[in-house]
Amino acid sequence: MSLAASALEESGIATVVMGCAKDIVEYVGVPRFLFSDFPLGNAAGRPHDRASQAFTLDLALRVLSARRAADHRAVSTDVERQPEWKLDYCNIDRLSPDEISRKRAEFDRQKTIAQAVHEELRSA
Repeated sequence: MSLAASALEESGIATVVMGCAKDIVEYVGVPRFLFSDFPLGNAAGRPHDRASQAFTLDLALRVLSARRAADHRAVSTDVERQPEWKLDYCNIDRLSPDEISRKRAEFDRQKTIAQAVHEELRSA
């Protein structure tokens, strides 16, 4: 996404990247960035929370319309109500052996589905 935004900017099209992976987006570099401190995949606000999503969209549009110089960063004041997600993210030590087994089985199930779809597309 960051690379696409940079290419659009080089063509004169203003962009704003909304993201939760601050370190990654800032490493790649984009002219305008709205950081939301939510779990990955929730850059547009809390899931199923229209007020949070509307707030985030409004802020992103304000960042975009400000047309500030390159390297403009904004941080959303809308924060996750359950910050302990950061402790759980990729932390296998916080999972029970049963939960690890369940997650592994689900991963294997999804992998089997993906492989079947891939094979179907290759044979089409």
